[in-house]
Amino acid sequence: MSAVTTSAHDAAERRTAARALLLTPVLTTAQQPEVMRLVRRHAPALRTLFGSQLGYTLVVESTFARLLKTPPEAGMPVRPARRADGAPFAARTYVHLCLVTAALLAPSAGEQVLVSTLIEQVRADAAGLGLELPDSLTERRSLVAALDLLVRWGVLSETDGSTAGWAEHREEALLTVHRPLLPYLLNRPLPAGADVDALLAPAEDHQPRRRLRRLLSENPVVLRSDLDAETADVLSRERPVLARQLDEAFGLVLETRAEGVLAHDPDASLSDVTFPGTGTVRQAALLLVEHLAIDHLPDPDARDATGAHPSSVLVSWSAVDDCLGVLLTRYGRGWQQRLREDPLRLRGEVLDLLTSLSLTTPSADGVLVHAVAARYRTEVTHHRATRRAPDPEPEPDAGLFDLEDPQ
Repeated sequence: MSAVTTSAHDAAERRTAARALLLTPVLTTAQQPEVMRLVRRHAPALRTLFGSQLGYTLVVESTFARLLKTPPEAGMPVRPARRADGAPFAARTYVHLCLVTAALLAPSAGEQVLVSTLIEQVRADAAGLGLELPDSLTERRSLVAALDLLVRWGVLSETDGSTAGWAEHREEALLTVHRPLLPYLLNRPLPAGADVDALLAPAEDHQPRRRLRRLLSENPVVLRSDLDAETADVLSRERPVLARQLDEAFGLVLETRAEGVLAHDPDASLSDVTFPGTGTVRQAALLLVEHLAIDHLPDPDARDATGAHPSSVLVSWSAVDDCLGVLLTRYGRGWQQRLREDPLRLRGEVLDLLTSLSLTTPSADGVLVHAVAARYRTEVTHHRATRRAPDPEPEPDAGLFDLEDPQ
């Protein structure tokens, strides 16, 4: 193998490992052996990459790797912890997750523990803090969701039995604790009496290049209107360098136009949110964002008073509800009954999804629909329906957010 071939092979391995860490910041040899092999092999280069390019800290040990990210900036979509079925954690489940982790970190905790013993310790710790944990099915399910997340992260292993059976039937399970990983679950040290706002506040970063790379690696759509002057200047002046760095490090393709910039993943495997996709919420979200874009986004050639292309438009809540009502009537027969019967809940889940993708931003007066929403075009197919003719190729000067191929 030539030196050039070896160099290209190593670069491809580093990119694979870096993408895996971005998507899953906690990796273990037990659950991701092949990726961990790459991470360990290229650990020095990966530490340098994440530190210099994004301002992140990478911890690599023999049995795990942990990418310690900085807190997201204000306005960035929230990436909640999720249950195995994809539902986001409720506030109560985060409380349970903290209590379980604290119990596992206690000096008296062993390498293995029974589920019943662990839950008993959690209840005792909660009582000592003045928290009441009722012995209800809902409470047990929430506790099990916290345990399940730690299992998926590789912090816990189900050595005998499963945590799933404890909520419904109090079935016992023996868990093995991956103790070396536990201290790294928190991104920052948590001193006694720590202020929550200070803990979650993003660290000040006076390097606009690094800030821009971080924004694009975590959130594929960045609008120029959301950037400060210094960062916007970097985007304008150093776009070719930025594009090369994102491609080499993470395999992302940079697309820029007047409205903003998009880091497109050709493999469509780096996002933790599948869209478009199946299921009521994703189907309704795709239909809604298309209709809002068609009905409310300005013409691609439109310019505001400053000569800039509008990056978003505000749609009133009543208009959003009217649109969803039409979609429910037209397509709702095949949607989940719980959402058909609760339009407000449907609206909430749909907008949560669209906001996580930076397609919309809710406000008190309505929903900001961003220009990137125009990328999504749908074709609803019924029985006996025929496919429409393909749309013409976009003109060379078409806006980024008018293209039809979604990320």
